[in-house]
Amino acid sequence: MAFSSWISRLRSSSSKFRCYFTHKQAAALIRADAEVFGSEHVRKSRASTVAARSLIPWAIAASTATLAFQSYQEAGPSLCEAPNHDRKTKFRNHGMGGKDSTQYLVKSLSRPVPQELLEEIKTICKDNMTMDYDERYFHGKPQNSFHLAVNIPDIVVFPRNTEEVSKIVASCNKHKVPIVPYGGATSIEGHTLSPSGGVCIDMTQMKQVISLNVKDMDVVVEPGIGWMELNEYLEPYGLFFPLDPGPGATIGGMCATRCSGSLAVRYGTMRENVINLKAVLANGEVVKTGSRARKSAAGYDLTRLMIGSEGTLGVITEVTLRLQKIPKCSVVAMCNFPTIKDAADVAIATMLSGIQVSRVELLDEVQVRAINFANGKNLPEVPTLMFEFIGTEAYSREQTLIVQKIASEHNGSDFVFTEEPEAKKELWKIRKEALWACFAMAPNFEAMTTYCRMYAFLYHGLRK
Repeated sequence: MAFSSWISRLRSSSSKFRCYFTHKQAAALIRADAEVFGSEHVRKSRASTVAARSLIPWAIAASTATLAFQSYQEAGPSLCEAPNHDRKTKFRNHGMGGKDSTQYLVKSLSRPVPQELLEEIKTICKDNMTMDYDERYFHGKPQNSFHLAVNIPDIVVFPRNTEEVSKIVASCNKHKVPIVPYGGATSIEGHTLSPSGGVCIDMTQMKQVISLNVKDMDVVVEPGIGWMELNEYLEPYGLFFPLDPGPGATIGGMCATRCSGSLAVRYGTMRENVINLKAVLANGEVVKTGSRARKSAAGYDLTRLMIGSEGTLGVITEVTLRLQKIPKCSVVAMCNFPTIKDAADVAIATMLSGIQVSRVELLDEVQVRAINFANGKNLPEVPTLMFEFIGTEAYSREQTLIVQKIASEHNGSDFVFTEEPEAKKELWKIRKEALWACFAMAPNFEAMTTYCRMYAFLYHGLRK
């Protein structure tokens, strides 16, 4: 098929979608597993797994042993409880606890926030805090999270620097009130739910570039800056930050969730792209996990420990990132296959050939059907691979031709590629909108996002 026909299919109006940030906690999962599946074995095995995984963080961060959740078991009702919450809300057709299950996935006891804490936070934050119900609901009830929570935060604060974060956390620790860090509101995996209410620390006011070191190819930023805004800042210097999760994601949230994105196959995940960070521990103590040196083996690797901890070990307030040169040339290619296995075989053969692929993404026939439905496109509804190759102009084209040959040996068809900037953006846009296209195709279903990004429950509904 000629490439022009592919582009003509793509150049149609696209729906705009929004997503909101969420949170998940291990303790809630223990209770949910036991309640949903009714198994003592589930409760014991989940508890032992969580306990084993938490030994290292507790040993290293012993000073945080006064975490603020222990006294909440004796609590009563709280203003953090949503007043109009229907306690018979059901998971519809998800199989979670069986059809028409009334079990909650995330719930916990809570108690009123002490007046002393409110006064202390007002002194620290002044006008940068709110107890407005709509604002608290927005921060505690993400729209597209499969996970549900009974409660919402009692208070939302907007600190402006590390010192304020430290004072807020220390005050919450003193009064045994839980805290939940909040970033760009793009996660859909339950990360910022507030099952016990407490204080939501919104980091979006801390969005400055502290220092840029062009020769060393690193940058020091505050956690509230978005990766897209950061790349706009870096573009005049010929540099970019290579991770590309959902639009609107912030650097702090990307560190806390150890995000990846479509460029992870070439540049790695957040673990490989953070040099060091500064964080506030649960007792208010501020720690820095390392220096800007690229090569160091001194002490524990606290940076990697913090990355992916989802706010359980500390609140990230400063990050030093590794940067990359903007490639001189890039080529984006797409290819169709009769089966998922054929597509997977091509991806494996490409990696084994030694080609340094920048991106490789798989869309199955159901996903392509959803994209066509949501955006009025006319793509072939078969398993499809998307590639990106970067380097010099000659090198990028050479890689493209090699992969085209590999695809032809595995039943690939309609192999098309482009170097035009607008055409490349159009091709990757359909991948970026994949989840929202599924929501548009099946509005009565909800997505359960797993760590491998397979929208299993939604797909199950679409395949019926």
